[in-house]
Amino acid sequence: MAVTDEAIEKIKDMIVSGALRPGDRLPKESELAADLGLSRNSLREAVRALSLIRILDVRQGDGTYVTSLDPQLLLEAMSFVVDFHRDDTVLEFLAVRRILEPAATAMAASRISEQQLDALSAQLDALGAEPSVEELVACDLEFHRGIVQSAGNSVLCSLLDGLSGPTTRARIWRGLTQEDAVSRTLREHRAILAALRDRDAEAARSWATVHIASVEQWLRSTL
Repeated sequence: MAVTDEAIEKIKDMIVSGALRPGDRLPKESELAADLGLSRNSLREAVRALSLIRILDVRQGDGTYVTSLDPQLLLEAMSFVVDFHRDDTVLEFLAVRRILEPAATAMAASRISEQQLDALSAQLDALGAEPSVEELVACDLEFHRGIVQSAGNSVLCSLLDGLSGPTTRARIWRGLTQEDAVSRTLREHRAILAALRDRDAEAARSWATVHIASVEQWLRSTL
């Protein structure tokens, strides 16, 4: 094992074992290196690597701290990596979204508040009947994010947030080239919202599946 990898594993073990908890400040570099039997250089590289993936927070002049380890924070690293996707993997991202998002939408049916439903409805009303493709896609992202957040699972929310990026360009492309894409998307949003208002989890799941599958089917036909 490379010395930097060994240093990362030792710090990870301290966090997993509870020796270091979220928000804790790490001991001074010289002390920690001695305690772990590491060189200061390898410890420094490990800290740099762990800060990139939001495990540690290096505060200039104040020291190094364990972050909150909140799922949303940790999964930011996934979002960063996902941004390097190739165009030929967009269908795979859509397939994963088709598995996760309908489940989250079904979960939301019993948990979403009337105020949240009203906010989603107002969002669709503000969009109007003939939005631009860019406006529609921006609304689509916010609409689904609002539903997933109301499902009450921060890990699922963060995963879907990370997966939305690679499919954004495909959705814009579809809106520009498929004749009824805008009106169809608006109808599907209204159907999802109606199912949520009815507290009908299976209808919400089905409409969310149809909504994502329509983008997926269109993309397959154009590739």
